[in-house]
Amino acid sequence: SQAPLTLSANDTTLLKENSMNVSISEIMTEQVMTARQNQTVHQVKEVMNKHGVSCMRVSSSDGEPVGIITSTDILAVRRESTPIRDVMSTKVLTVPQYSSPAEAARIMRNHQVHHLVVTHEKQIVGLISSFDLLQLVENHRFVMKNPSTPTRPRGKRKKNEEH
Repeated sequence: SQAPLTLSANDTTLLKENSMNVSISEIMTEQVMTARQNQTVHQVKEVMNKHGVSCMRVSSSDGEPVGIITSTDILAVRRESTPIRDVMSTKVLTVPQYSSPAEAARIMRNHQVHHLVVTHEKQIVGLISSFDLLQLVENHRFVMKNPSTPTRPRGKRKKNEEH
């Protein structure tokens, strides 16, 4: 399995400086798949693999959102018959859909998570992942500033000594 991707402080700076014209709503995944908290890890893993997703919203039997389950949550489980309610994240972090990608990156980095639920007027409208933010960088949907030139070490210049 691959190590999870993380956004470095430099990636976050690039996003902040160069993505002001892009909102979360333009890069988020709109169709959020939902699992029921009584489903097993095996069942959810099959759905994730079939649809190529790494995160699903988890709802109670009456449809109330109660958490999220990610592929990382599933990796640590030994018994695939385990109900996802035992391994899901109940602390769900959100970001408004009109926020900047830099704001989403900051939240992800500060809380060490790879997925945020995107909301509009307290309603779930999508998901954004660290992969979505990295794709923004990869697709060059920002204007790169001229890189700064390296500075020379400060100190006295050495004069050429004659031998």
